[in-house]
Formats: sequence, structure tokens, C-alpha cells
Amino acid sequence: MEKLVIIGSGMAGLTAAIYAARANLHPLVVSGKAEGGQLMLTTVVENYPGFPEGITGPELAEKCRQQAKRFGARFKDGNVEAFTAKGSSYELVVEGEKIEAKCAIIATGASARMLGIESEKKYFNLGVHTCATCDAAFYTGKDVIVVGGGDSACEESLFMTKLVSSVTIIHRRSGFRASKVMQERVFANSKIKTVWNSAVEEVLGDGKKVTGVKIKDTNSGKTSELKTDAVFLAIGHVPNTAAFKGALSMEENGYIKADSRLRTNLPGVFAAGDCCDKIYRQAITAAGMGCMAALEAERYLEGVQR
Repeated sequence: MEKLVIIGSGMAGLTAAIYAARANLHPLVVSGKAEGGQLMLTTVVENYPGFPEGITGPELAEKCRQQAKRFGARFKDGNVEAFTAKGSSYELVVEGEKIEAKCAIIATGASARMLGIESEKKYFNLGVHTCATCDAAFYTGKDVIVVGGGDSACEESLFMTKLVSSVTIIHRRSGFRASKVMQERVFANSKIKTVWNSAVEEVLGDGKKVTGVKIKDTNSGKTSELKTDAVFLAIGHVPNTAAFKGALSMEENGYIKADSRLRTNLPGVFAAGDCCDKIYRQAITAAGMGCMAALEAERYLEGVQR
């Protein structure tokens, strides 16, 4: 029987592991196969406090992992395949192996939706990005493309106009799905133009960086090319919560419901990071939530043991 199992090894899970290990809870961290979370897809992190020269995502994740290990956290590779309540404890199935725990912190994160084309993989982090807050500064004074038509696409486009020379939004429909206020702000911004009824078919580049995109008109089927320095995908995120469906209360889009103290509908089960945060999705906010969840888990276990 484990006191505490932390599911996920991104910033939320690793921070929770550091705090829980220092509290002598001897947490077991189920790393998942995408160990390190979204950080592993980031080249340079420049907005995390304490690193004035920046730090690579994988290096930041590894430093946090070593810090958690130093205090006694244990790590187990693999994904959680099932999660069920078993009396006053919980049973997890990890790659076929059953693990019981008194308390759990779910920090499985979310994955950005991709276009599903080979060229976006080739140029990922070489001009193809999924987070304007993280990477827009690398394109100061340059021209960028945003793919999407919801609030996220509009918000990211507006944010980037403070840095870049121009933003072109490519949307497969004839109108935005974003809120009316957000649409009005986009239309009023002279740095933003929109290409309607179009889908990105291919990301173009010189082998080292993005140089443009090939787009297809969804009505006529005609293709054309647009020059750009970067492509930002803003077509949504998918929370990695499939293993917890039926056990935990979730929103329709799969995000785990958690209160202000990160408590879920199950006693002793907490959620932290992008699996329950659909608004900020930053390394620093995930770390803060991981800290909160670990402190709540510690209090919960103290109450159970008394």
C-alpha cells in the first residue's frame, strides 16, 4: 500500500513529488511514457523564474526529477491504464501491474491538438509551435501564421501583435467560433489578417526552419502558398484523462473538475496542472498547482492516520 501516488511527471507532478518527498510521504511517481510532459517538446524556456539565461525544457524537467529523487521520491515508468476506488483506498493499473494507494495526485497534463501532417513533426520547434506565450518572443519583428478559429487562436494572435510584424490567421471555416468580443478585437487590429475557408496542407521549410505553408481552399480545392517565419497551432488541447473516466467528475471536454484546493469528487484524490487547467497551461502555473496538491495530500493523509 502506497501512501501517495503521483500520476504524471511534468511540472505539476514533479513539483508535487518534491514537496511530498520533503514531507516524508515517500511518493511513488508514475512517470508516463511521455516523461517530462510538454516541457520535453520545448526548446528554450525563457519565462520560468530563476533562469535569466533560459533553460531547455528537458533540462528543467531533469533538474526537477533529480531534486525529487534527492528527497526520496521514487519513479516508475509506464502509463496508468485504469483507476478505481477500492474501499478507502485506490487501485491503479500501470502496464498491467496493480498498485494500491491511500492518496493520489493526478497530473497527467494535456496534449496540444496537431494538424496530423508529417511536415509539422519535421518542423516542430523549428517554426511550428503550440504556445504563443512560450515561443512568440523568438519571432519578434517577423511574420507568423496562427491556425485556428476559436478564442485561443484569437487570444494568441492578439498577444503576438505586441511582438511580431504581422499575424495571419488561417481558419477552415468562413467565420470564427470565438466570442464576439474577441472577434471584434481581432478585426480591429491592423496587424492581423485572416484567410478564410482554408486548411494547412503542408508546412514548408529549408530543412532547418519554416519558410511558409501550403494551404488548400476548402470550397474550391485550389492550393496556394504563403510565406511565414512561424506557424502557431491554436486548435485546442486534449487532456490526458481517459484512464480516469467514470471514476472522476469531468467537464464535457475531459478536463478533471477540481475545487480551489484541487480536490476532486473523490476523497484523497487531487488534480494539478493541465489535466484540470484549460486556461493558463504554463510551466509555472502547473508547478504552483503541484505544490498546492502536495500540501493538500499531506493534510489529507495526516487526517486519515490520526
